[in-house]
Amino acid sequence: MSIHIGGPRGGGDYGGMGGEENEVVSEINTTPLVDIMLVLLIIFLITIPVATHSVQVNLPERMSHMTIVKQGNIVLAVDGQGKMFWDEQPISDISTLNTKLAEIAALRPQPQIQIRGDINARYEFVGKVVEACQQAGIRRVDFITQPPKPN
Repeated sequence: MSIHIGGPRGGGDYGGMGGEENEVVSEINTTPLVDIMLVLLIIFLITIPVATHSVQVNLPERMSHMTIVKQGNIVLAVDGQGKMFWDEQPISDISTLNTKLAEIAALRPQPQIQIRGDINARYEFVGKVVEACQQAGIRRVDFITQPPKPN
């Protein structure tokens, strides 16, 4: 048995075929391709469970019912400029609103608060009213909207 190392520079025949040292190798090196595919597979295995799993909650069905305005319910209105009204009476500032809401929160049974926000009012103004209701301990707050227009 004999081994042929090649010519004087260590080159030689490639695959037993006679020829020069600089022959073109027609094989594709698939190692980088396999490496990339494995990295992508790992990334997908990590991200797919995060994207598909979420907290399961039962969302309510769409139920539209008319809010009944009863005697004793309080309507808080916010106009387009952010001015607040307590049953059509202007409220000067948020501290006055907090005082009135604290008085209402102490009543048993607690009256319902209905918030009417103008379509042009910034959410900030309506949000302050909601926050004041929450801080006062009001348990029932409704938002009054226009009924949907028939098609």
